[in-house]
Amino acid sequence: MRHPTRVTTTRPLFRRLTSAGLVLLLLAPAPTLAQGGPPIPSDGARVLPILARNGMVSSQDALATKVGVELLKKGGNAVDAAVAVGFALAVTLPQAGNLGGGGFMLIHRADPSATVTIDYRETAPAAARAEMFLDSRGEVERGASTRTGRAVAVPGTVRGLAEAHRLYGSGRFTLAELVAPAEALAREGIPVESGLADSLPRSASLLGRWPSTRAVFFQGDAPLPRGSRLVQADLAGTLSAIARDGPDAFYRGPIAARIAAVVREAGGVMTEADLAAYRPVIREPVRGTYRGYEIVSMPPPSSGGAHLIEILNILEGFDLAGMGAGSADAIHLLAEAMKPAYADRATWLGDPERTEVPVQGLISKPYAERLRASIDMAKARPAESIKAGDPRVIESDHTTHFSVIDAQGNAVSNTTTLNFSYGLGLVAEGTGVLLNNEMDDFSSKPGTPNAYGLLGGSANAVAPGARPLSSMTPTLVFRDGRLLLATGSPGGSRIITTVLQVIVGLIDFRFNLAEAILAPRIHHQWRPDTLSVEEGVSPDTVAILRARGHRVSVGRTSGSANSVMAVDGLLAGAADSRQRGTLADGY
Repeated sequence: MRHPTRVTTTRPLFRRLTSAGLVLLLLAPAPTLAQGGPPIPSDGARVLPILARNGMVSSQDALATKVGVELLKKGGNAVDAAVAVGFALAVTLPQAGNLGGGGFMLIHRADPSATVTIDYRETAPAAARAEMFLDSRGEVERGASTRTGRAVAVPGTVRGLAEAHRLYGSGRFTLAELVAPAEALAREGIPVESGLADSLPRSASLLGRWPSTRAVFFQGDAPLPRGSRLVQADLAGTLSAIARDGPDAFYRGPIAARIAAVVREAGGVMTEADLAAYRPVIREPVRGTYRGYEIVSMPPPSSGGAHLIEILNILEGFDLAGMGAGSADAIHLLAEAMKPAYADRATWLGDPERTEVPVQGLISKPYAERLRASIDMAKARPAESIKAGDPRVIESDHTTHFSVIDAQGNAVSNTTTLNFSYGLGLVAEGTGVLLNNEMDDFSSKPGTPNAYGLLGGSANAVAPGARPLSSMTPTLVFRDGRLLLATGSPGGSRIITTVLQVIVGLIDFRFNLAEAILAPRIHHQWRPDTLSVEEGVSPDTVAILRARGHRVSVGRTSGSANSVMAVDGLLAGAADSRQRGTLADGY
């Protein structure tokens, strides 16, 4: 696993920082570890976050991060910067940044203090039907929900970003000014390097299926090589139209007509009317507490916030800090707390406008007590022994994440996706827009796993206009009413557990922000019954876990938790080096 860049800082600033009252959460000494490998380099060098006073951006792409920092320098607030970063990522990170996908934005306004969410998740076309991915025998048709035009849901990103600017921007910038950096990057081109250069060869077979996509991302018969330049003239034209005419330029008129036509030619059902009808939704966030900290996250149709809080509630009854970061006991407990949450996800979660989701029951402390009582610290429970609980009795790859905070304490935690890397891989000719394959996030058939191995039920069935269930978990953490952390991650089904472990690393293990992001992660999603651990976990710990009955798989990395933090007048940022090209920067 790659380590973050070791960052040095000036001594006077370091001295002032270390005198801050909350500094233990920012630059705490590394704790003593039990039965596990170290979360920081074994040579004793400290991994430190980036430090700044006036603004901080952390994203999966360095060019996009710099766009956000420049907006902050010019007097924009966190939302202005986030909108500019969102549009820039559609150019610089085509694997996941997008105009043709959707996502969730969590916004904290410092004055007056309030936190809201913008749900700009994609929606199913009006012609979508529950059985649209089944063959004549009633079985799931292989590839129908991921590799055909039927996989494309109505994109929400452009209206979502525009709505964030309209409602919560500083008022100092027009939408055109926030789109302009992205348009320039698309028109002038960007170097093919870092994560983009890594991803293009891996996705060659996907991108090579479509002539319109080959025209953008190929040079002859092969993807653009490292060191070449990616110019996206059609995408620049689309961004120019959005800058001139607002989001209607994307959802009505020639651009919408081209997108709808391309989807239908690929076998899909989306129409111009579906695009014209799309609207984002403002929702109240889901809230919980963990060891005195307030956790604020995304509500359904994201499963992220509810199940993040559900798992934290289970963990709260155990002394994780006493077990030690990376220890067999800590990893065992994390896995056993994750399993019932993912079982609940498969049964209860869906679009809240179409099914009753028992959120308050799922995030309640009494419900967690029940789940906690079934955990055996001596042995792992097999998946078949774990069923979804009944929270009603208490009822009252590929994605990207970025975080922004400004000097006034406004913050944005935003996660956006095309679903797979490059989505469907299909560029709508003449627009430069890569289209999503988000319909796979619906349950094609109850009890049948999707591409991420996640099971779903009738609560997440395909329906006209419905929003598919998501694991995206943009999250804010507060202490005594003051914003402390903005975090989130890509990673499909691993998003929830990635965010969970960043929070546990900060609160329980007293890591600084960079160490919390660097520490080796684990993941268990109930089914398949596999405990995934990253390299860096001690082989002795892995042996202990296997002896307790865990089916351990070592190697695959989890997420990219680009995060920012506020402590006593200073800001910290850390980018997750599991993905190449990430950057945290401030001023």
